[in-house]
Amino acid sequence: MTNIHVAAGAMAPDGLIEAIHAYEQVLAADDLDALAAFFEPGDETLRGDGAGLLIGHDAIASFRAKRGGAGARRLVELRLTPAGDDWLAVSVNAPVAGGRGLVTQLWRYSADAVGGPGGGWRIAVAHVSSTPAAIDTRIWRVVGAPLLEGRSEGPLAGETVAVKDLFSVLGQRVGAGVRAYLEESEPKELNAPAVQSLLDAGADVVGIAQTDQFAYSIAGLNPDYGTPPNGAVQGAVPGGSSSGPASAVALGQASIGLGTDTAGSIRIPASYQGLWGLRTTHGAVSLEEVVPLAPRYDTVGWMTRDGETLLAAAKASFSGEPEVTLDDVVLASPSATVLAQPEVRQIFIQLLQWLEVHVDLRPVDLPDVSRLYAGFRVTQSAEAWRSDGAWVEKHPGALGQDIFERFEYASSVGKEQEAEALIDVAELAKEIDDALGNAILLLPTSPSAAPSLDASIEYLQGVREATLSMTAIAGLTGRPALTVPWMRTSEGPVGLSLIGPKGSDLALIETALTWERELLHDQQG
Repeated sequence: MTNIHVAAGAMAPDGLIEAIHAYEQVLAADDLDALAAFFEPGDETLRGDGAGLLIGHDAIASFRAKRGGAGARRLVELRLTPAGDDWLAVSVNAPVAGGRGLVTQLWRYSADAVGGPGGGWRIAVAHVSSTPAAIDTRIWRVVGAPLLEGRSEGPLAGETVAVKDLFSVLGQRVGAGVRAYLEESEPKELNAPAVQSLLDAGADVVGIAQTDQFAYSIAGLNPDYGTPPNGAVQGAVPGGSSSGPASAVALGQASIGLGTDTAGSIRIPASYQGLWGLRTTHGAVSLEEVVPLAPRYDTVGWMTRDGETLLAAAKASFSGEPEVTLDDVVLASPSATVLAQPEVRQIFIQLLQWLEVHVDLRPVDLPDVSRLYAGFRVTQSAEAWRSDGAWVEKHPGALGQDIFERFEYASSVGKEQEAEALIDVAELAKEIDDALGNAILLLPTSPSAAPSLDASIEYLQGVREATLSMTAIAGLTGRPALTVPWMRTSEGPVGLSLIGPKGSDLALIETALTWERELLHDQQG
């Protein structure tokens, strides 16, 4: 029985209470067509929750199609208040799984909707407050309070770390994003050096965060644990494969995400979620006690919400080798952005126009992006099969379709094909190094903002190919690449990448911080 209250002096209009109960019924049945019909058409309809705001009927319908059912619940209390010609409905629900949820909706009557499931009543605005989960297992596999405590003093004291589930963490198993792999793992007797460095600097490890299966993706989807939410764009993929750490940082559940980057696995989730992220110089940070994907390209790195924290994490993790001095020249390559969406290119050009006032900006020619993608794909795939192929062969059905197909291709790369690709990769790296020297190269981190959760596998594969064509510049050369959240499209954030010579990791961050101060000064002035 629902306890119903109507504002003093008012009477509930005909059909509204019935419409609200009907909505609860189709929600429980996960009837997507009926649910879509309950929301007003057009671009002004709103739905918000703790993960963000959806704008427009189509975005709301798309979100529901990918989310899955809301779970059975009982309407406990309903309060109705008139709002002009509309009605505000605030309801308390009791999920079968326990707890309480709160829903606020603005209902609007339309004669055009009389034949719909609401009998003329539709939702114009909705805000949902669900029962909070103790642990969001889409983001976290293991959490603690903290899981591991850092030194009481140090440059990272007070910071909290989300560790990608590829790194060894004392007393914990490594899952590599695959449930079957986790089941066969044993607790680790030591921390990976990249984890220990952060602990020694004073940071606490708050937990182990999810990754795409074997880190072999840049989308962030995981069939075993679910897709981590994008902290910047409701209803969008988070980016991978450092998806869990990125979401944890973007949502404020950790201040540092420790991840790996092979083909963009730090840069892309950072770009999609509006974070700072650094792919380090290849070999600069130890990969000992880290599950490999493609050792030729694997690197360690971090994601943070601001540049100062990223700089502190990097300083705590490097061995103290001398930094490379950056040239005063800054470079940009039109050919490297050919696959970026028009809006991304437009915003990128606008940012370059601002930078021209502050730096010596010049164009540079780089190899065709199709060569970059082809060489990287073949050589990465061969290494991935050597790293994980034996396990994959012994565990049929353990992987999602996209990851399985990626490994299936990797298994087909022969020695001669790899040898030819390695020759081309060496030539490409030399061409890029000769063109860039010790200058910073600027380009969009990703060709687009985060794709929608309901994007097809085929569409995501197209995004992957376009993305790897751009991220391979750093991968093939072993150069560090920093992404900063300075571009915003109509679909969400896109990062700006600064690619420097090997060993310029800290200088890249420091340069970006200087530019950020100048950018903010110009905006305020």
